[in-house]
Parts: sequence; C-alpha cells; structure tokens
Amino acid sequence: MSKSFLEAHVPDLVKKLKVEEKVALLSAPNWWNTTPVVRLGIPSIRMSDGPNGVRGSSHFVPTPAQCMPCATALASTFDPGLVKRVGDFLAQEAKLKSSVILLAPTCNIQRSPLGGRAFESFSEDPHLSGTLAAAYVDGLQSQGVAATIKHFVANDQEDERTAADSIMSARALREIYLYPFMLAQKHAQPAAFMTSYGRLNGTHCSENRELLTDILRKEWNFGGIVMSDWFGTYGVDLAVNAGLDLEMPGPPRWRTLSLVLHCLSSKKLTMATIDERVTSLLTFIQRQARKNIDIVFGDGIERSRDTPESRRFCRQIAAEGVVLLKNRGNILPLTCKNIAVIGPNVKERVISGGGSAALKPTYAVTPWEGIADGAPAGTTIHYHIGCYGHKYLPTLESNLRTPRGDAGWLCTFFAHDEHGEISYPVQQFILNDTRVKLNDFLPQGLTPTWSIKLEGKLTLDKTCRFEFGLTVAGRAKLWVDGSLLIDNWSKQIPGDFFYGQGTIEEKASVNVKAGKPVDIFVLYTNTPPPDGDDENGEGRLSQPALMRGVRLGGCEKIDEEDAIAEAVSLALQADAVILVGGLSPEWESEGFDRPSLRLPGRQDELFTRVANANPNTIVCIQAGSAVSMPWVKEVSGLLQAWYSGNEAGNAIADVLFGKVNPSARLPLTFPSRIEDVPAYLNHKSESGRIHYREDLFVGYKHYQARNITPLFPFGFGLSYTRFSYSNLVISVKPYSDVDLLHLNLTVTVSEEAHGQRASPAR
Repeated sequence: MSKSFLEAHVPDLVKKLKVEEKVALLSAPNWWNTTPVVRLGIPSIRMSDGPNGVRGSSHFVPTPAQCMPCATALASTFDPGLVKRVGDFLAQEAKLKSSVILLAPTCNIQRSPLGGRAFESFSEDPHLSGTLAAAYVDGLQSQGVAATIKHFVANDQEDERTAADSIMSARALREIYLYPFMLAQKHAQPAAFMTSYGRLNGTHCSENRELLTDILRKEWNFGGIVMSDWFGTYGVDLAVNAGLDLEMPGPPRWRTLSLVLHCLSSKKLTMATIDERVTSLLTFIQRQARKNIDIVFGDGIERSRDTPESRRFCRQIAAEGVVLLKNRGNILPLTCKNIAVIGPNVKERVISGGGSAALKPTYAVTPWEGIADGAPAGTTIHYHIGCYGHKYLPTLESNLRTPRGDAGWLCTFFAHDEHGEISYPVQQFILNDTRVKLNDFLPQGLTPTWSIKLEGKLTLDKTCRFEFGLTVAGRAKLWVDGSLLIDNWSKQIPGDFFYGQGTIEEKASVNVKAGKPVDIFVLYTNTPPPDGDDENGEGRLSQPALMRGVRLGGCEKIDEEDAIAEAVSLALQADAVILVGGLSPEWESEGFDRPSLRLPGRQDELFTRVANANPNTIVCIQAGSAVSMPWVKEVSGLLQAWYSGNEAGNAIADVLFGKVNPSARLPLTFPSRIEDVPAYLNHKSESGRIHYREDLFVGYKHYQARNITPLFPFGFGLSYTRFSYSNLVISVKPYSDVDLLHLNLTVTVSEEAHGQRASPAR
C-alpha cells in the first residue's frame, strides 16, 4: 500500500471510491482486519482481542502472548495509575502482533456474579468501572493503539445474548449502565466502541440510533468508529442508519454489494449515509496508520516477548490484585515448615476466563510452581489433588508427541470429492494445543466440505485407568491404539463447548501403562451435525458454520471419595494447609452463564473436611467473580486470587509468604447466597426479555437498602499491616459551581506486623 494515504484528504478519497469499494469498507474481509482498497492506497489495519492480553489473529495457530490479570483483579487494586500502566503494556503487546486496535476494555456492570463474562468487567460500581476503563484506554492510546470499549450497552449476561431484550428504566440506563462508558468517553476518548449483541428496550444495540447517534455521537461528542461484536449485526439498513460503521467479522453476512445496493434502490439507505460511515472509517484508519506507520505498512508478522522486565511487571500486577479476605490468628504470612498443598487448581494453569479472554500464554506459573519456588528455605511441601474441579477433562498437549517425535500432535487438512468423501491432503500443521479452533483460519484449497486428521502419541508417567473426552462443533471420532473409543459424530447432545455451542463432552476410558506410548487419532469434519432431538426430546437447529472446532481432553479416572480421604490424611500431618480451587475458563466464559454460585465438583466438601482436620487451613480461590463459601467459618485464611495471568502462581506465593503485603479490595459484593443477589430471579431471559427490576439498586446499593449482610462487602480487603483511623474532620469548600468535600484524618500504622516490618496498605 502507498504511504501517500497518510496525507490524503479523506473527503477527496470518499469521492474517488467506487460504490463497491465503499460497501467493502463497511465490513471486513476476514476475522481481524479492515478492508484495504489497493487502487487508492488505503491499507488494511489489524485488530486483536483483549481484554487481558493480545491474542493475535489466529485461534488455530496462535502466537503466544503475555496474559494479564482479568478486569476484576485489576479493579481490586482501585488504582487508575496502575491500570494505565497495564494499558501501556498491552499496547506494546498489540504492536508485536502487528495490531493497532485492541478489542478492549470491557466495562459492563457486574450485575450478577453468574454472568459468563463477569470477570471481563471491572466492577458492580459504575464510577469505579468508568474510572478504571478510562485509565486503561488512556494507557493504550498513549502508545498509539486504539481502544475499543465494549459492549455498548447492557451485555451483562450471556443467556440468549443475541436475542434477549434488556428492559430497564431510563434512569437505570443513564446512572448505572451507560455511566462507565460516559466516564471513559469524557476522560479518555476511546477511538472505537463495540456494540453488544442484545436488544435495549426493544431495539438491537447495533441498530439503535438513539444509542449510537443521539447519545454517543451527539451528546457525548464521540468522534471514532462504532463496530459490531462478532456476528452481532442483524440486517443492513437499520444498522447503517443507526450509526454502526463496521460489521465484524468478515466476509460479511449483511453488508454485501447485492444487499446494500438493494437497500439503496429501495431508499432504505442513501448514499449520503454510506459516505458518512465510510468517512468515519477512513478517518479512523488514517489516524491509526499515521500513529503506527511501521506496523501498518510492515511485514505483518506476529511476535512474542518474554523478558525479565515483563515477567516482573506481570508478577507485580497480579500480586497487587490479590484480596486478603480472612486472616484468623494472623496465620498469614506463613512461617511454618511443613505445608500440604491440596486442590484441583494446584497444578493447573488457571490464568484467565474463557471466550474472548482466552489466549496461548508465553508461559504460565501454576500455584504449585509458585509455592514451591517461593516457600522459605527448609520448608517441606506435599501435594494432593483432593478432587477434580474441571468441566471438561484437562487438555493433553503436554503429554503428546507427533508420529515423528515433535512436541504436540499432527493436524492434516483434507479436501473432499464430489461424494463428500476424503480425497487428498491440503496442508499439515503441528499443533501444541488439543483445543483445535477453526473459526478464523482455514488453508487455501479446501472444498466446501472438508476434514482434518489429528495424530499423536500420548505417554503418561503413571499406570492407571485413563478417561478421554471428545467435544466438537461439527463431527468427530476418537480412536485409541486403533480402536474406536468415542463417536461424537453419529449422535450428539448439544452443549456449550464453543461460545455456548457444540456438543457435550463424550467420555470413555482405557487402561494405560506408564511410559508406553498410546496412539491417538481424531477425525473431524465440518459437515453439519446429525439432525434430531436434544436430551430433552426437543428438536434443535444444526450448528452454524461460523463455529468449528474439536477438543480432546483426558485424565486419570479416580475415586473421589478415596481422594478426599487421602487429602484429609495429608492435612492431619501438616503444620498448615493451602487449598487452591475455584473455577476455570470452562466454567466462566463468553457464550453461557454460570449455573450457580457453588464451586464445581466436590470442592466444598473437600474444603470443609480438610479445614475440620487442620485448623491452619488457608483457601485460595481462583475465579473471576464471587462464589459461595459454605466452609468460610472453618478456615483460618482466605485469598481471592481471581484469574491472575501468567504469573498467577508467583503472585499467590508472594502474598502467602509475605513478600507482598496485600492491599487489594473487592470491586464487587460477595453474597452469602444466590437469593441475595440484586438480579436474582431476573438474570435470565423471560420470553425474550431480561427485566432489570432491581433498577438502581445494583451491587452494594441493594445490600444497604435492604439491610442484607453480604458474605464480604464491596471494598473489603485486609492487610498484613496494622493501622487505625482517628480525628476525622469533614469540611465543605466552594469550588466553581459545585461544593467540594474535604476529608482530613489521621492514619496510624504500627511498625511491626506479625513479627516483621510491613509497609502500609493503600
């Protein structure tokens, strides 16, 4: 592309564009890029997800990236300066991926902890959400990367997310749900807004002129572009007229030349409106190209970084977000020498939520690795899993080798003949993930129907009964050592494997010997799944072609009653126990909401029995929002560690052993029970509508108004430092057309805390 575009006059460019070129600019050619116009030197610019890392432009063969803590973890710091530094850091990550647009931050309201994407949003409080969103945007855009604040507006749950109509009062809309977006626009001016999937008071947000034009552009003076969420458009003329500049992803479903021309000929659209949308897009593209010349006109190669400096930064941010919720008897920081570490998350890489937040990390520190490395010299540490907490069986890439001995497994694409049978190979890849996502990449040369073969050798270090699980969006079968083990092809049961789509995980088990390789073979096809009934006997639609993929998991099949008993026995022998559990990206994800507040599996039982066996028990919860804690009175210590990114394990250890003095606070209220949540009974869609009947009483406002004692209140967080407040004086001082409240108080900090010098908390 010609760099002359940088100096071009946008209105002149619009005049030179052909109608078909204008239409092409209103959508994308693929999942992650804008449309170029070679004739006029208009370049394509790349975007990437967000919000806790920069994934890059492929789910299939992703470029590793640094994974930052989730939004609730960042919000726990209550520190806009620190969040701005995160934005700075992510801007550099975006540029390494040849991206100049990050699809972040998310600043929807945490209306209910059951929301599938709750972890992506900062808080239940609109002021805190907006302040931190502005800081995040400021950090990104100070480095020339455009922020795309999302999801505008009321994307607070995943239930029927493309259809449900959010019904709320005008005051609740303004004071709660629009407020964080307004603050971010006022203080940081995001370069782009992304619309939410659903409807607002009867109209899809991507087609809502009052939202996109009257409020956003006219009232708030927004001057950037508005794009849809992926497949979040539902027609042609309404969205264009409302102010939606860009349909994502491509190839377009709606903004095709034939459909747009038909709308123009029927006067549902005018060329003036098309030109308005095109002008917005070209102005945006030119602005980003000027700020990032080397990237926009560069080689397009995606890169990773993993430096000591980036590791230190990620570790600091992660530790800053850990909230100390309980510290009975000053059990923390830990100083004992015989520790048992128990729980389903101890050796798992639980670093982010699922969906748009998921990425391939450059590395990940598990809690076990962090605790083992961070414990004082002379400490003895023992481990037991206790019970499982997974939704899908754990992925197997760390134990797989290709037929030639390379790490991973071999993926071969095959074209089909005219009869739909496998014909010839097209391209091969070595994959290092047994979650194979095919929605944003396919090699050239495939026929309309096609297949992939996945081959590898699995070697375990333990003789055991091993259970495999196969999940699919499409059709797939699994053979182990040449024998068909799982058929997720001929008959399927719907599940939420892929953004709320796909099948349930079909399971089967075999005996495996330690050190003896097992041949693994998976055949997948993109042909639609079989028609038929779901498990309730109700008819279902075939999977849409936009979501394709297959997932292979597996682990030892254990007797959990025996496992819990063994964990209790280990706890009895230890000076202290660290229990690490919580949720995972398969429980908290885009596409579906959580079924309950409960911890999955038998974690509650494990925690209770271990705490009863050893009073010196500390629980560490990895989750993006609140969970129920029926065992909370039994444990002595409690950390809310959220999803803390690459450095999760080190951050947890830094707090446990006192290398970091915890100073984070809850950005949302933790309820004692689901019935206490403000949105209880109004969280899911009712006949296509989600009623926001709690109105203004969201979060702590609800608990205060109804005099409900929560499990832990908004803003709660302990510290290893002992301090007290006194001499509070409040005075009112006039300032311009408003009065300012001035607060003065004395904070007294003890010199010693738990036998060691401690720095004061914020």
